[in-house]
Amino acid sequence: MTASIVSVNIGRSRPLDVGRNYPDTSGIGKEPQVGAVGIRPPGPRRGGLGSGLVGDFIGDSRHHGGDEQAVYAVGQEDLDHWSRHLDRELTPGMFGENLTTAGIDVNEALLGEWWRVGDGAELVVTGPRIPCRTFQVWLGVRGWVKTYTAAGRPGAYLRVAAAGQVRAGDAITVVHRPDHDVTVAMAFRAMTTERELIPHLATAEPHLSEELRGVLAKAG
Repeated sequence: MTASIVSVNIGRSRPLDVGRNYPDTSGIGKEPQVGAVGIRPPGPRRGGLGSGLVGDFIGDSRHHGGDEQAVYAVGQEDLDHWSRHLDRELTPGMFGENLTTAGIDVNEALLGEWWRVGDGAELVVTGPRIPCRTFQVWLGVRGWVKTYTAAGRPGAYLRVAAAGQVRAGDAITVVHRPDHDVTVAMAFRAMTTERELIPHLATAEPHLSEELRGVLAKAG
């Protein structure tokens, strides 16, 4: 099966009562777009454009967005898995992902892996998504953060190495895989359930995001 984009998803600002210390609006509920969507580096988290996709809204700019979390990708295969597990239909964009993919295991992508997609766009894998309370409140599933974390299927954040346009149906071509074995899923486990993996993150230098470098440094 050829790797491809199933859906390009954009979030609009909508009210979401997550609780104290969270914004009262969110863009987590993203909707599939018809036609091409511009994609570009958004700049730093503070003072930048937020999302890498033109028109996409990020409510919690303290914890999301910026160059290292410019684009979030989730496999249709993972949505199908959770649809069966939760016994409800999960359509593209419901996990807050910008790109719903098929034919490529985003969880097994290597940190620093380079993708070409759409009209000139090039994306680089930076790390896993860490589930938060906003995600749990949005889905309305009690204990969701714990359940999602235990499954170890986080989806991948990507930075935009080259701007372009993307649309549903575009092929995804992996043009480079670095010479290490640190996958998105492994980095996620190191950050959550298997802290003993943290020292192994060092083998993925220089492909570690600022967040992962911080995790490594903090572990000593």
